[in-house]
Amino acid sequence: MNFRIENVLQTSRRGFLKGSAGLALAVVAPGMAHAGTGAGPGIAGSSMVDGDFSPNAFLRIGTDNSVTVVSKHLEMGQGVYTGLATLVAEELDADWAQVKVEGAPADAGRYSNLFWKAQGTGGSTAIANSFEQMRRAGATARAMLVSAAAAQWKVPASQITVKSGVVSHAASGRKATFGELSEAAAKVAVPADVTLKDPKDFTLIGHSAPRKDSLAKTTGRATFTQDIKLPGMLTAVVAHAPRFGGKVKSVDDKAARAVAGVTDVVTIDNGVAVLARDYWTAKKGRDALKIVWDESSAYHGSSDAILADYRELAKTPGLVARKDGDAEAALARAGKVYEAEFAFPFLAHASMEPLNCVMKLDADGCEVWNGEQLHTGDQYALAKALSLKPEQVKLNMVYAGGSFGRRANPQSDYLLETAQIAKAIKGRVPVKLVWSREDDMRGGYYRPLYLHRVRAALDAKGMPVAWQHRIVGQSIIAGSPFEPMLVKDGIDATSVEGASTLPYAIPNLNVDLHTTNATVKVPVQWWRSVGSTHTGFSSEVFIDELAAAAGKDPVAYRLAMLAKHPRHAGVLKLAADKAGWGKPLAASADGKRGRGVAVHESFNSFVAEVVEVTVHKDGEFTVDRVVCAVDCGVAVNPDVIKAQMEGGIGYALAAALSGAITLKDGLVEQSNFNDYTVLRINQMPKVEVHIVKSAAKPTGVGEPGVPPLAPALVNALHAATGKRIRALPIGEQLQTT
Repeated sequence: MNFRIENVLQTSRRGFLKGSAGLALAVVAPGMAHAGTGAGPGIAGSSMVDGDFSPNAFLRIGTDNSVTVVSKHLEMGQGVYTGLATLVAEELDADWAQVKVEGAPADAGRYSNLFWKAQGTGGSTAIANSFEQMRRAGATARAMLVSAAAAQWKVPASQITVKSGVVSHAASGRKATFGELSEAAAKVAVPADVTLKDPKDFTLIGHSAPRKDSLAKTTGRATFTQDIKLPGMLTAVVAHAPRFGGKVKSVDDKAARAVAGVTDVVTIDNGVAVLARDYWTAKKGRDALKIVWDESSAYHGSSDAILADYRELAKTPGLVARKDGDAEAALARAGKVYEAEFAFPFLAHASMEPLNCVMKLDADGCEVWNGEQLHTGDQYALAKALSLKPEQVKLNMVYAGGSFGRRANPQSDYLLETAQIAKAIKGRVPVKLVWSREDDMRGGYYRPLYLHRVRAALDAKGMPVAWQHRIVGQSIIAGSPFEPMLVKDGIDATSVEGASTLPYAIPNLNVDLHTTNATVKVPVQWWRSVGSTHTGFSSEVFIDELAAAAGKDPVAYRLAMLAKHPRHAGVLKLAADKAGWGKPLAASADGKRGRGVAVHESFNSFVAEVVEVTVHKDGEFTVDRVVCAVDCGVAVNPDVIKAQMEGGIGYALAAALSGAITLKDGLVEQSNFNDYTVLRINQMPKVEVHIVKSAAKPTGVGEPGVPPLAPALVNALHAATGKRIRALPIGEQLQTT
């Protein structure tokens, strides 16, 4: 994979393009390769297709008054289609009811994530990297429509107004819709620059406009990968090695081929694929296979053994990720040292839609339909695997039923699996690869297992004077295209984020890391909120322990150390205030109640959460209420932000309660939602979300709601019971602690 991924924050360099007969507008960053069309840097074109104009940019205005926003980012439930459309429609002054959204193809020249210089969705960057870009797309189109109207009506452009998709000149009474002006506007010279609205004039940004994907999803008209049906298409399922690293030694496929409807059985790099006209027939054929696996290089480890090895590693210093002062010396001088160990299991992404992909090979190249999250990486990986040029790989992005990071696989694993199958049958028909829930659960690429060891000492006033934080676990970045950017001096930034960026004022603070890729061969990658899933927990639980040791209120204790971090302090104060912090909780006749708090920054957003629990007399507990405060800059769509905080809280709660992938002799012990349980509706607490009003540029919201939940929860359980929980998932620990 030879594409470059860089941290590109400059969004001021722009190129604009107009189409003809209708208005097509592209916003690109000069200097990027223009994959897919062969056009030069900053250039795009438009074409006629059956009387309509083929979209090749972020915005298309049709003669039927439709306003089509082309989303370069995957809609996987997070609301990005609505957010991006809001940015365009705000500056365009479009009628929201006439706005629709469609997914962009793989084309980094036009649709690059401006923070990566490659096309893809992740890291809670979609709105943040698009904020100015998409607004300029709308503002430029608006200016061109106004210019066209001014020319037709022979009036000054300054006298023309635009509102809800109608261009008007009050003095003459003339009016025209976008559709009526689109062909003329396409002939107008693209303005070199445009003025964006003053935030005080926003009519869509900051307001909760209805989501653009809701109707299609609730009526069943939305297209997911599983909905794709092509002529002659076969469905493929794969028998994977039961242990990571296993290979096919031999296969007896006679019984599989005897299953009525099975058409092909092919061996690929990581298993044996069975193809049939439908899923159930293919699965029946797969179940009939007799495979002998070569496990000489397979991983045979267990979770317990990994954790034991990590404990030994944690006794020795690792590579230094942050060093303020001299924590070791300060700890050595301290009269009392507080110490805690925190353990975190492997976690599956467990999205509602398991992995799947549709692929067609022909003389022109490869065409793919899937919930495409990492366009550029997948395009180049498929091109290499199929001996094609990248522009011969066409990726059609459809809706995804969740991902939480899994579909952005740096190894392009399930797409390459589909490619191998399609190639094995010489591309004679399209192939739909379908992973079962069990395939998905046991297929690897988990959030890594981690062990943390934290030590601290307090001064005479009970405030931390030393903090030493050691982390042991696998790197999700090593070996990926992101390694040059995110691994420095052996430190994977995602392993230590949230710990190396601890905001609390502690004079002697040291963070170090042991990376264990050489000994643990379980495939891992990012999981919703990445490193903050574990660093946020250990840091915020240990801070609570220190507050208790000092006899101080947990909120006041944190605030005393956040003088230089006003946004952390702001959400912490807001969440505490809205939760009634300091006031007694209503008593429960059935048990004890407790309240806990945590605050964390991730993806440049700041979130604090207060959790209320009831621990019942039988030892079981319920999570009654979560109060969340979020500072994510400009709130493009408050309803979507609230939904993402609520969703993140639910997702984090499931992991905190019971989420764990465990291995025994190299075999994954979990298989489906019966033994890897996700949150049930009766477990979801009441959630209140409060958004800090801000004029700062928008930052991430898809992931930042996750990290504070688990620490706030166990801090609440401690408040109710006096018991400390330092390992996740919580499971039965309250009964056994």
